[in-house]
Amino acid sequence: MLYKIGELAKEANVSKRTIDYYTQIGLLNVETVSESNYRLYSEKAIEDIRFIEACKELHMSLRDIKERLELKRLDKQSDEKQKQCLKHAEILASHMKQLEQEIKELKPIFDKLNEDSQMKISNQISSQSKALLKTLHLLLQ
Repeated sequence: MLYKIGELAKEANVSKRTIDYYTQIGLLNVETVSESNYRLYSEKAIEDIRFIEACKELHMSLRDIKERLELKRLDKQSDEKQKQCLKHAEILASHMKQLEQEIKELKPIFDKLNEDSQMKISNQISSQSKALLKTLHLLLQ
């Protein structure tokens, strides 16, 4: 849900002027601007205002609050990237499991091939495997 400044002020129990000031000094981020030129804030802005107000109660300076908010935002971005990496790792693990099953099925057929055919297939697989291993190594560094 997106909030106009008045709606956000009411929801967060602060004045519109406070929100305007927090936006000007970079404590709050405008999510988007409407066609009628209203600044619109996300639900996250409510969370940020509550965090700012709690910090103010601890007599923290606005500079310190801004630094903490930036760290908090970086942590959230890092969490999202970590979730994306985990999702891709799960997909990769699934593909690897499928390849392992296919190899098990192909092994008896491969064993029945003559030596020349086995060598050609091995050479082709080896170059692809080396490329895959290099890629995985880079990914895991």
